Amino acid sequence: MQIVINIDHPEPLFSQLMEQIKQAVQTGRLSPGDPLPSIRQLANDLEVNSKTVAKAYRLLERDSVVQTKGYRGTFVHPDAKANSTIDLNAWVMNKLRETIAEFRESGVTDSEIRIAFGNVINERSN
Repeated sequence: MQIVINIDHPEPLFSQLMEQIKQAVQTGRLSPGDPLPSIRQLANDLEVNSKTVAKAYRLLERDSVVQTKGYRGTFVHPDAKANSTIDLNAWVMNKLRETIAEFRESGVTDSEIRIAFGNVINERSN
C-alpha cells in the first residue's frame, strides 16, 4: 500500500493518513486481517513524527477500522470496510451546527455559547 503525505496540505497529517488507510480498505487494497506497518516503521517511511502515526492508528482503532493486538501489531479490523465509510468528524460538526442554531434561536449569544462550551469541555478533565 502506497501512502503519500503532503505536508503543505491544510488537512492535518494524521487525517491524511487516516483517509488513505480508509480508502485502501474501501477499494480492497487492504483486506480484513492484513497487517499494517508498525508506528515507528510508518513514521520513518513517511518522515513524520511517530506521534502523528500513533494518533491516526488510535483514531482508526476507535472507529473499528484497525485493531491492535498488543505486541503482535496493528491489523485491518474484520468490519473495516463498513466502518471506513463513517465520518465521525462530519457527524460531530453537524450535531454542533444544529445545537448552536438552537441556542441562537433561543437568544443565546456566541460569547455565551463559547464560554459554556469551554466549561463543558473542561468538566471532563475534572
